[in-house]
Amino acid sequence: MSSGASTISAKTLIDATSPRRANSSTTPADKATFVFPPLYSFPPFFTLQRVVTTRTSQLASWSAFIQSYCRFHGIFSLALVDALPTALFNNADIARSLSLRDARTVLHWMTTVEGGNRAEWIPSSSSSSSYSSSITASAAKKGRGGDKGEEEGDGKAWIYWRRPEEWAQVLEEWVDRTGQKGAVVTLYEIAESDATRREEFWGMDSDLLRRSVDVCVKRGRAQVFGQEGSEGVKFF
Repeated sequence: MSSGASTISAKTLIDATSPRRANSSTTPADKATFVFPPLYSFPPFFTLQRVVTTRTSQLASWSAFIQSYCRFHGIFSLALVDALPTALFNNADIARSLSLRDARTVLHWMTTVEGGNRAEWIPSSSSSSSYSSSITASAAKKGRGGDKGEEEGDGKAWIYWRRPEEWAQVLEEWVDRTGQKGAVVTLYEIAESDATRREEFWGMDSDLLRRSVDVCVKRGRAQVFGQEGSEGVKFF
């Protein structure tokens, strides 16, 4: 490939559009086909550029695309090794794909303030019981400029097309809309029941759901009952 073919301008990146799911209440079976943005068919998009301004615009475009794709498909976390061969990072029509190194760079940028904190690495040792402490340690490490490789763990990350505080707002609006105030519902009922199948949070990972509910608790809008694995939530 010539040097001209591998160069992409900042203006081209800024002009890219990122399609979103037209109707967030549709079920997976009802969803229309995802429409990829124009940049997805532009070969240089799959090679991170060296010029700082262009690279920043490119990273922002990748972030918007990843969020849009994950939102459409109801994806809340990505494991890079598993995601690389998929259409998210691999355009078979033009024989171009994002390398593992560049994909890590994109997700790392998404975890930063500059990237809008739209992703967060999941520590490889995390579990439902130790996740909160792992997140606290990770946040402290970021605050003092910790090692990027350690933060990335096994290359799995939350993709925050809605951050936990934004999901908390969605949950509170759902409670108001469906008359759930004062009722106790389980985390399973929120994320897996037929009653919520048309909600964007349906199918959400349990750890992310619990973090979002915890935001509601801190706001004084909810209380959690029961033991881990069988928690019930009462919304106010």
